[in-house]
Amino acid sequence: MRRGERKVRHVSHVETPPSPLQTQDAEVHAWLQREDRRQANTLTMIASENHCSAAVREACGSRITDKYAEGYPNRRYYGGCEAADGIEELARQRAMQLFGAEDANVQPHSGTTANLAALTALAGPGGRIVGMALKAGGHLSHGHDRSHSGMLFSAKQYGVDGSGRIDLDDVRKVVREHQPKVLIAGGSSYARNIDYAGFAEIAREFGAHLMADIAHPAGLVAAGVVPSPVGIADVVTMTTHKTLRGPRGGMILAKAEAAKAIRSAVFPGAQGGPLVQQIAGKAVAFGEALRPEFKTYQQRVKDNANWLAECLIEAGLDIVTGGTDNHIVLVDLRKADVTGAEVEERALAAGLAVNKNAIPDDPRPPMVTSGLRLGTPAVTTRGFGHDEIQAVARVIVGLVRGGDPDSFRATVQQLCEAYPLP
Repeated sequence: MRRGERKVRHVSHVETPPSPLQTQDAEVHAWLQREDRRQANTLTMIASENHCSAAVREACGSRITDKYAEGYPNRRYYGGCEAADGIEELARQRAMQLFGAEDANVQPHSGTTANLAALTALAGPGGRIVGMALKAGGHLSHGHDRSHSGMLFSAKQYGVDGSGRIDLDDVRKVVREHQPKVLIAGGSSYARNIDYAGFAEIAREFGAHLMADIAHPAGLVAAGVVPSPVGIADVVTMTTHKTLRGPRGGMILAKAEAAKAIRSAVFPGAQGGPLVQQIAGKAVAFGEALRPEFKTYQQRVKDNANWLAECLIEAGLDIVTGGTDNHIVLVDLRKADVTGAEVEERALAAGLAVNKNAIPDDPRPPMVTSGLRLGTPAVTTRGFGHDEIQAVARVIVGLVRGGDPDSFRATVQQLCEAYPLP
């Protein structure tokens, strides 16, 4: 080798061996790879979705998925549950610390399962319940007649006023007329803070239990950036994904006096063996949420939603209630002469995942809708701030006004590449 010449090191290319899934079932592997690519190249603006950490995903894919663990820690109907007991108890303790709760049940498979178990424990089969109407921003599991909560319980709903906000006088009127055993506070497309103390006052006045469903703002509640119903409501239900950024699943927090009834209503009442792998993922997510940076993240989720609403309003779009107190922005599309379904389709073509959503007293059917529900948890997880939200807002406004999705695709792709999935 001559002086001054650089020695070139030849490195042979080593191919990554195929995974067990790829080898055994190439079709399923291909679909999962397709979903990985979709998430990487799509900005998720769906309020009920987020991106959990690699540690959460690892826990959910662990060998403990093979273990049956019917019952509760130290009271199982199967042997060999030592690890399951330790994981579940760790998740419970972290949940109680995170929310300041007296008891936590981490077994519910979903938020709906959690709600049905809580209603069974508090109201009993056929008992009377009152919740927010689906068309006003509530959830199916709050007593809708097409849900088991409406089939198994005697349910009535309250709505919202002309501004899209909860009117506690109307809630009191419905409760007085129906005399429920359970009053539900919470919704799935309600963008404002809820007066839990006001709900509790009504519940006490008529001898009802108060159940708060915080499936959507759970992470914001845990971080203390929106009001908490814990300690006010008898029972608090939630999902563990959405803003809480854990695995898909449910959880119930309860005052001590309600804990035993909740345990029985979850198992054996609502489900059999718990999904221990999901409980492991919940434990990891709760541990993450106990760190200081989680509060910073949640404040950014809230700030980003507020800025998104401001940008859309400045561009001339109508926002239900005129803004947001949490992570949800609900757009009223009636003046834009476009449906939620149309904007959802355009957005997907541009690389944005949003969801059509009913607005209060929506004149259009649920698969069409006059609204668009937007959320900031997932893009905030990717690292979005003020400038990025403003860029997304411009894309949304353009799509609402009939712009060609292809003309926005490059902007969305640049944001995806600049802020990759965690």
